[in-house]
Amino acid sequence: MQKMFVEGGHLLNGKVRISGAKNSAVALLPAAILADSDVTIEGLPQISDVYTLGDLLEEIGGSVSWDGQTVHIDPANMIAMPLPNGKVKKLRASYYFMGAMLGKFKKAVIGLPGGCFLGPRPIDQHIKGFEALGAEVTNEQGAIYLRAKELTGARIYLDVVSVGATINIMLAAVKAKGKTIIENAAKEPEIIDVATLLTNMGAKIKGVGTDVIRIEGVPHLSGCRHTIIPDRIEAGTYAIAAAAMGKEVTIDNVIPPHLESLLAKLREMGVPVEESNEQLFIAPKQPFKSVDIKTLVYPGFPTDLQQPFTTLLTKAESTGVVTDTIYSARLKHIDELRRMNASIKVEGGSAIVSGPVQLQGAKVNATDLRAGAALIIAGLMADGITEITGLDHIDRGYENITEKLTNLGAKIWRDKMTQQEIQELQNS
Repeated sequence: MQKMFVEGGHLLNGKVRISGAKNSAVALLPAAILADSDVTIEGLPQISDVYTLGDLLEEIGGSVSWDGQTVHIDPANMIAMPLPNGKVKKLRASYYFMGAMLGKFKKAVIGLPGGCFLGPRPIDQHIKGFEALGAEVTNEQGAIYLRAKELTGARIYLDVVSVGATINIMLAAVKAKGKTIIENAAKEPEIIDVATLLTNMGAKIKGVGTDVIRIEGVPHLSGCRHTIIPDRIEAGTYAIAAAAMGKEVTIDNVIPPHLESLLAKLREMGVPVEESNEQLFIAPKQPFKSVDIKTLVYPGFPTDLQQPFTTLLTKAESTGVVTDTIYSARLKHIDELRRMNASIKVEGGSAIVSGPVQLQGAKVNATDLRAGAALIIAGLMADGITEITGLDHIDRGYENITEKLTNLGAKIWRDKMTQQEIQELQNS
């Protein structure tokens, strides 16, 4: 295990290139199961979640070869191998194996997914969709069993807008007989990315990016080559870091319309942001004005950027209110920020941030992926040195974050934890 050290007070300057979208990658890789021949995906982020999914594809008989950020997947020898435990429990996105394997083999056994704990995140809408298509779904000894004689298109209304359920039902439906209509579907760019891959394979999908998706099932899907979209959450994280501690920062390989809600809030705070086709340029001027944010489904403010943005608000004048309507447990970073002298109190499902305050370096723990990003940004802003543990969460979603920030001028490094420090963390 490792810990990260961040020495605060160093301005960020230069250019950073954004990697491929994590939230696309974790669905694109399982989607390759549906093809009858080779699938090549370019631009994948080099993060632990991606490699875990590659290992799972190999467990069910796939041939997976890597060439930097490109993966080649040969699904010819894949079988409906049960995946009840092991790597499935390392990340929540392993549930996409349910839809993909059900669509390909008409059966699957998948362990209940893991990943960051962000409060209750049920998969009832996924199951509702699978059952509507004709599958029998049971929970047996902590694993989900899916069985179907055949899948038939259906009209499916999602009771809540869910990215995971929208993608999973889409994966199961592309080879079902007849037409499937998904109503109240999520609209995220990552869903469009997955649909583009499936369309390139030969799927017939219309309406992606709206709240009604129509799918005409086809009997076969062929392999293809696909390039992933840039990661809007990574881009947003660096935009927030640039606002907090930037001199002149260019963020490259970005689709600015994917970040409209964040950029609007940065500008509302007084952060000047210049956009071009694939870049953002941020050269902040202080003082900042505090703002309120409420996380909503896309195109609203993303829950994945709530925690980093909360850190930025500690630098703003007056009081801002942060409300996460998506994941109620995504306020665990507040206690860690308080260790660093943040003035934040939690009332109900909202965090009230008073500023400006000068953060102080401290020993803190990343309790989940985006909390880790928030603490790194806090470390950049703080006086002194911040020591961060829980790096396994950070490495699930940010490619080479230490190197990218170092290249911008941050003083940030990693070191191995001693056995005593590991024991103390486990006991805390």
